[in-house]
This record gives sequence, C-alpha cells and structure tokens, in this order.
Amino acid sequence: MNTSDTSGLRVIITGVTGMVGEGVLHECLHHPQVEAVLVINRKPCGVTHPKLKEIVHQDFYNITPLSTELARYNACFFCLGISSIGMKEEDYFRITHTLTLHFARVLCDLNPDMTFSYVSGASTDSSEQGRSMWARVKGKTENDLFKLPFKQVYAFRPGYIHPTPGLKNAHTFYKYIQWLYKPLRALFPNSASTLHEVGYAMINAALYGYSKKILEVKDINILAQPLG
Repeated sequence: MNTSDTSGLRVIITGVTGMVGEGVLHECLHHPQVEAVLVINRKPCGVTHPKLKEIVHQDFYNITPLSTELARYNACFFCLGISSIGMKEEDYFRITHTLTLHFARVLCDLNPDMTFSYVSGASTDSSEQGRSMWARVKGKTENDLFKLPFKQVYAFRPGYIHPTPGLKNAHTFYKYIQWLYKPLRALFPNSASTLHEVGYAMINAALYGYSKKILEVKDINILAQPLG
C-alpha cells in the first residue's frame, strides 16, 4: 500500500439509489477524509448533507455536458449496475460495459490523476470466455477499465453483502436472509462483507492504494480496516 497520499477525497458516486451505492455514499458522508461528494442520478436520491451535491442527469451514455463539474473530483466510486436475469446479452452489455466505459473515459480525459473504483462481483470472468454471460461481460468491463490511464483503477468483487442498518435501499429479500450473515462469516469469512466494509475499503483504496487491482472478498475485508 502507498500510505504517502492522505489528501482529502472529492468523490463522484453513481448508483446511490441502489443498495451498494447508498451504502458507499453513507460511508463517504461520514468519513473525515472525504471532503466532498457528487452523486449523479436519473432521479433524486433524497439525501441531504453539507458535503453532498447531486446532479440529476437522464442520459448516462452522454455525460460530456457535465464535464466542467466532473473535473473537480479526484475519485469515482462506480456503483451503478443491473441484474442480468432475463436480459439478452446485447442489452446487458450496453448497460454494463458501454455505459461504464463511456463514463470512465470522460473522467479519464478530464482528470487522469483520478482513482476509479468499479463495483463488479464475485466470480467475474477475467478471461471473457466462460459460459456465464454476466461474468463474461463484467470481466470485459474490468479489463477495459484497466486499460485506461487513470492513476489507479480497482475492480471490487464483493460476495454476500450485509446491509447497513437504517438505510432504505436494501433488497426486500435481505430481511429474510440477514440471519445467515453471522454463521456465513464465521464459517466462510472470505464469502461475505458488510456494506460498511465495502464502502470503507473503497475509500481506503483511493486514499492509500492497494497491492491488487482486483479485490476479492478477502481483500475488501482487509482493506476495510482503519488505516489513517
């Protein structure tokens, strides 16, 4: 890890109307080394905070009009995503890969000294050749992000994520399976993280760096420890 750069973060977050993005936003707003947060949504997120600015923007395939505002930030936590269930590969590719790469390329052109962290998923296929459609697409998205000349690019591959109490965007089914978290974590510690750990690990990666560009569950849980 590089612990020499402890300057404050100015973070762009996408996907905050979803569970992961909301949790990452929560951690950023309460972290003393995060100076400012910009969220970009298609609809208002309903959160207010002195650190927070929100832009409602409908076309994520064209964020160039936002360039003046985006250039002010030095990290992006890209939490926007969609389930592949019931989707054709072409449609899933457009939302998962095309949209993400457009967003990332605009940011990289504006500020190559930025850290870009992408929320991927456990079992993502880096070879891009496997049988699982979503895993291939996620793998290609990761690989193409790594080619961009950012200061740092990280792919976070969480497994089971235990929601943060009090937040509103956890999937409904979590209330039926939350009891599984403690035994799962005890028996298979490298299969589960809390949403707090995912958010805190993303902040620490941007602040201090990490030795791997792909962070599996074990790496996320290690990086979530207080470092500053």
